[in-house]
Amino acid sequence: MTAEHATGSGPLWLSIEGKIEELGDQDLSGANLEAAVKKIAGDLDEAGYNVTNHGGNLLHLRKAMGDRAGVGRPMMQDLKAALGKLTLDDVADVSKATGTVLDGVGADWPRILEADRRPDVQAFVEAARLDLLVAQAGEMEERKGIRYLLEQKVGGAVVIERLGVSQEALDAVMARMKAEAAERKRAAELLAEAGEASDEQKVRLLIEKEVDEDLIVELAGVDQAVLDEVQKAMEAEMAEKKRLAEEEAARKAAEAAGPALEDIPDDEMLEYIESIREILEFSDVEKEIRTMCEQSSIPQALVDIAVSEPDKLDELEAKAEG
Repeated sequence: MTAEHATGSGPLWLSIEGKIEELGDQDLSGANLEAAVKKIAGDLDEAGYNVTNHGGNLLHLRKAMGDRAGVGRPMMQDLKAALGKLTLDDVADVSKATGTVLDGVGADWPRILEADRRPDVQAFVEAARLDLLVAQAGEMEERKGIRYLLEQKVGGAVVIERLGVSQEALDAVMARMKAEAAERKRAAELLAEAGEASDEQKVRLLIEKEVDEDLIVELAGVDQAVLDEVQKAMEAEMAEKKRLAEEEAARKAAEAAGPALEDIPDDEMLEYIESIREILEFSDVEKEIRTMCEQSSIPQALVDIAVSEPDKLDELEAKAEG
């Protein structure tokens, strides 16, 4: 239905049905019917629609009044009831849900099936979808509710208005989602670089690049068991590397410390003791003594004696001289 010469807000057919919804059964009988038609036409004229002096629009009004009388209830009552039955699953596909509503209401109100009315009904379905989404979000913790609506493509301004949250709260959730999107992109690029590598190799790469476990399972398309197995293998490898590193560190420490006292040949013992005595003449500060002994490659066992029991050097010297 095209509303000619109309400046009112919204489609004429909806404004007509809205006015008819206000009528009682008594307004549709006898002389009351014509009075009701004139009253509605006048109200619509005042609202900016040209009805009283436009034959086509006035005819639309009379037909709608006739339909109302024939069915016995307002069309808007059936439309609202159909919209009220919609669930979140129904409105996942707005176009399909619109078709369902039109088919249901159209059984008694065939004029609603006219092509130009579908966009208006779809707008009602979209509004119902938003109401359902907001109701669902309202049952969640604030940040989760905001995120839920944003993921459902609800605009930020609408989220603030309908959930009653602050701009700061919205910005925080949006920033988090942006960071997650960037991380998802990074992980996807890493997988692309991995090319034809095995699932285990891909998982290992993502773990090494510190990608979140849930994201690894999702993007790599692997079971949690595969992730667990790779992690277990990597932990074993790390443990082995740590063991080898500790052994190497111990070897180097032992090498740096030099031989034990009983393993030092007598001639070398005498040379070491002589060097120590020269160092002791130069300084009596332990740190300096140790530094100079280290520079002279004196075994750690002798250095410890030099700083803790210097008198024992005489005993060791005597023993070395035989």
